[in-house]
Amino acid sequence: MTDQASELPLGVTVKKVSHNSGSLSRLIRSTAFRRAIVLIGLAVIWQIGAVWFAKPLLLPSFTQTAAAFWDALLHEDLARSATASLGVLLKGYALAIAIGLVLVSVASANAFLREALLTLTAMFNPLPAIALLPLAMLWFGLGETSLIFVLVHSVLWPFALATFSGFQSVPETHRLVGRNYGLTGARYVALILIPSASPSIISGLKIGWAFAWRTLIAAELVFGVSASKGGLGWFIFRNRNELFTDKVFAGLATVIIIGLVVEFGLFRVLEAATVRRWGMQR
Repeated sequence: MTDQASELPLGVTVKKVSHNSGSLSRLIRSTAFRRAIVLIGLAVIWQIGAVWFAKPLLLPSFTQTAAAFWDALLHEDLARSATASLGVLLKGYALAIAIGLVLVSVASANAFLREALLTLTAMFNPLPAIALLPLAMLWFGLGETSLIFVLVHSVLWPFALATFSGFQSVPETHRLVGRNYGLTGARYVALILIPSASPSIISGLKIGWAFAWRTLIAAELVFGVSASKGGLGWFIFRNRNELFTDKVFAGLATVIIIGLVVEFGLFRVLEAATVRRWGMQR
């Protein structure tokens, strides 16, 4: 009787340990935990490197940048600058995606238009969007329209190329299913080609988003304003001129944070709801 009573607490303890061990193992295997470890590791390396370098004017520490970020968010125009940049970026990005889908759809149905699209992509995809900035300023003046023009150029060609490659790789069986159901034109593209080419389309969306951010910040660094409102690029440029390096890093960190939110909060959700759910991607 005594032996049985003494074994019960021991068994309960073993179960608790096993349960805790399982929870820890699941935590370590979780994607969010691994990403957090990477970000924390980068922050620690940054802090150690800045302290060792000991020149905050050239390389502020992580803690100095975090303090500058918080101060700019509360007392300066960092939030307004980010909002202005995002507004322009979304307009240019959405317009480029719409144009790209139309171009790829018509190119997939006609051999001449297919060659025309491939030729245009080969011509304009290597051309840096920022190189068109002087021309955009000449045509549209100093404002939002010029930014949207260079954004459309930066997004359109890589997205169109990725989407067209996805359309070309659609299995013939999927195409036959669409034809057997009598699908043609826009319905054929929407119900057969786009779902089958989803991995390539999402990759094109990601590449286009990254190119759009790079182009927008570079363009704002040059002429700074969008619809009479300074964007993130202008925020970075202004603080660089005033030698507020910690705020320059805070502006760059804002670009990175928005990029992370879009990547893990939008594109990963889109992938989970489409290509991963359909077994097209691991």
